[in-house]
Amino acid sequence: MSFISPIATDANGNAKATGSAKQLGKDDFLQLLVTKMQYQDPLEPMQDEDFIAQLAQFSSLEQMNNIADGIASSNQWDFLQMQSLNNAMASGLIGKEVKAEYSGVYLEEGKNASVSYTMTQPAQTLTLKIKDADGNLVATISKENIAAGTGSISWDGTDTRGNRVESGFYSVEATATTAAGATITPNLSLTGIVSRISYRDGAAFVNVNGVEISLGEITAVGEPGTFDNN
Repeated sequence: MSFISPIATDANGNAKATGSAKQLGKDDFLQLLVTKMQYQDPLEPMQDEDFIAQLAQFSSLEQMNNIADGIASSNQWDFLQMQSLNNAMASGLIGKEVKAEYSGVYLEEGKNASVSYTMTQPAQTLTLKIKDADGNLVATISKENIAAGTGSISWDGTDTRGNRVESGFYSVEATATTAAGATITPNLSLTGIVSRISYRDGAAFVNVNGVEISLGEITAVGEPGTFDNN
């Protein structure tokens, strides 16, 4: 019984570096079928049928992968277009008043990070726990005698040992304790004028009252003074 190699060879039996060797198409299968008919064993004409079926399954899988790659490329292109649109719209926010809620701050090299908060009632102590991207505690900041309303606390960018940490995004967890000993959760929110726009990793971030926030964290936009009574 003869065996048909799936690898194209020359007259000396060496493998050919052809395009068909890289990707099997309908012409390759037609050639395999013709070759099979020429060299198959007349006594066992169906001996290689399973082999051909396996090749056909491989081709179908390859086509499905190509379709999946095409869809992924299309989704990536849509994402880039939307990202470019958002970045272009961000510049229009300069000078506007915005309201935002956020979960962390971005620490720039050589600068402090400001954490804005909103208290629904007075508190005896306000504590901020600052964590890195892995959830490790970096620093703890406390402030006494907190009045109701909005306020901010500055973080100098140092850890619990007093060492300056790397620039990047740090999450913030805020808790507060009243004079009666009750625990309340302050809102990490702010209202202010957008002073500038920063771009990192293809995304736009706005700076409000010294706090850098992403566009997705903005909950409302208006002209200056819009939210004074809110």
